[in-house]
Amino acid sequence: MKIKVTLTKSLIGAKPAQKATAASLGFRKPGDSVILPDDAASRGKVNVIAHLVKVESV
Repeated sequence: MKIKVTLTKSLIGAKPAQKATAASLGFRKPGDSVILPDDAASRGKVNVIAHLVKVESV
């Protein structure tokens, strides 16, 4: 199973740890989407920036 994660809000004003997490997922600007495996590591990263992203099942 995979999940599609889309950055919906800007990273301006986000904490440094949140910016680093977004960068590690491959986000550069709002509207960017990535397909990730639905595992504990991916879910943990998404939870750190849950208020900035939208998650869909693929």
